Amino acid sequence: MTDNETRPEDQVGGPVAGLLLAAGGGRRLGGRPKALLEHRGHLLVEHAVGVLRAAGCVRVHVVLGARAKDVRARAALDGCVLVDNPDWEEGMGSSLRAGLGSLAGTGARAALVSLVDQPGIGAEAMTRVRAGYRDETSLVSAAYAGRRGHPVLLGAAHWAGIAATATGDRGARAYLGEHEAQIALVECGDVARPYDIDTEADLVHLE
Repeated sequence: MTDNETRPEDQVGGPVAGLLLAAGGGRRLGGRPKALLEHRGHLLVEHAVGVLRAAGCVRVHVVLGARAKDVRARAALDGCVLVDNPDWEEGMGSSLRAGLGSLAGTGARAALVSLVDQPGIGAEAMTRVRAGYRDETSLVSAAYAGRRGHPVLLGAAHWAGIAATATGDRGARAYLGEHEAQIALVECGDVARPYDIDTEADLVHLE
């Protein structure tokens, strides 16, 4: 993990930090890391950071993995905390663990978690989910036609439990499934499209 020294100014970022998972290697995209794809004149990782900031997240942590050096060199991520995940090939769970771990000691009481490969989810949906924050016990999820999706807001009281169960590409799915009754669902289907950029055919969504 790097770039994660706690500074006095780190305490002013507000209770909800943005956590962007951007470590994937794009295996089904011919090995092109999703963070380095272009969308609307910017790298996808830059676009995703901008969405989190537009939603009110002053502090944004970005988890990098595949070709992390290239992302650092090419992407304009000033002001972000960049977190290296050496185990990125294990799947999204390892990135979630690394990201939540990087938030320890920062004063953040919840993480608004987004995925770099979902550019159809914009600031309005992010803002709705972020507004569901109440305290460190909060669990909030976007919903699409009533079905849970991203982004999700994870209160700090849940981070240890999530980290203990985040394996492979499941991320927080297992933990959230066990705590379904505690999750506040926020419908976002009217303002966002939750597609993933996974394959060559999905590149049609990028502009």
